[in-house]
Amino acid sequence: MSDHQPHAATRRSVLLAGGAIFGAAFLPKSAHASRNRDPRLVVIVLRGALDGLAAVGPIGDPDYAGLHGQLALTRAGVNAGLPLNDFFVLNPGMPQFARLYREGRASIIHAVATPYRERSHFDGQDVLESGFARPGRTQSGWFNRVIEALPKGARTAPSKGLAVGAVAPLIMRGPAPIMGWSPANLPASGDDLAMRLLAMYREGDPNLASALTQAIDVEKMSGRDRTQRPGGGEAAMMRQVADGAAKLIGSHDGPRLAAMAFDGWDTHANEGGPTGRLATLLSGLDGAFSAFQTGLGEAWKDTVIVAITEFGRTAKINGTTGTDHGTGTVAFLAGGAVKGGHVIVDWPGLSMANLHERRDLRPTTDLRAVLKGILADHLGLSSSVLTTQIFPDSVGVAPMRDLITSS
Repeated sequence: MSDHQPHAATRRSVLLAGGAIFGAAFLPKSAHASRNRDPRLVVIVLRGALDGLAAVGPIGDPDYAGLHGQLALTRAGVNAGLPLNDFFVLNPGMPQFARLYREGRASIIHAVATPYRERSHFDGQDVLESGFARPGRTQSGWFNRVIEALPKGARTAPSKGLAVGAVAPLIMRGPAPIMGWSPANLPASGDDLAMRLLAMYREGDPNLASALTQAIDVEKMSGRDRTQRPGGGEAAMMRQVADGAAKLIGSHDGPRLAAMAFDGWDTHANEGGPTGRLATLLSGLDGAFSAFQTGLGEAWKDTVIVAITEFGRTAKINGTTGTDHGTGTVAFLAGGAVKGGHVIVDWPGLSMANLHERRDLRPTTDLRAVLKGILADHLGLSSSVLTTQIFPDSVGVAPMRDLITSS
């Protein structure tokens, strides 16, 4: 993988607002991966599947505009994309991320996906958060196993995870101790509770699990979102959650590992491209990145934040001016410890012959490679631990290096 120079024709007591689930762990000082660094790692899960082609537009691909229609970003004109390089532009809803990119503190991995190749939100989120190659393999999350794998150091704070919300997200569940707290103003738990129910039903009643999956997917396809609030509430919530989390993570004896989940990214209808619903959501994510930078203070220089989603969306827009469940998407990486200013991709191209199943952006990077690289170079986890404990079934997936600064 490298910075893309494409061919012309190809290739989540805490101060929180409702709607998010936040988990944290105290990181032993002996787990520091690099020199005198006191590393923080934040994982943001974007539930619902992010349209990577409308978040980071490949304007240099000759097939992009025709496929993505009015959702496509442009280089110039009203609501033009924010320039990244000659081939890619960023959704105009993310000016703070664009600034971090220019400052060398943010990067993007494009055409990325987990090993999952079907289109169920619940199975896709299972794979994304469990770290296994297939759904239904475990009830533990890869980030919880990271906590368990870290060396036990002489830090006075307890080495426990913290999950805030109606239920703990899968990514933070498992053998490492977890503390839970639910703010009184948190709304319904939405998709995460549905995932817990599905896991239970799979064990005792697979037919009921299948019916529940189909019913909720149909609800989403109709354009209804059980977690959606009008008036851009999601965007304000993301910024508020990040601000509260940053205060905790940035304190001297606070947690060092954190995960949060933001719902609402399932844009089957009326998605909007450079403007509209998706741009509003991306603005909230953008505000979260900025809130972390401001709230973390000095700790920002030792921080990595990665935003990931279960899969992408179709390259071609549908009849309701939205996109359906797809495959390849983007991952956002930001923080003072990020070696940024790059769009990292092996671009697959958007011609019909190059699309996955003739409908989706074909993934050329395994998301586990990105996460392995961060965990190795930022937290100092070994290749054997990453392969056998954190991401089983990933022996052939090498860590992506050079994502983290060396000092």
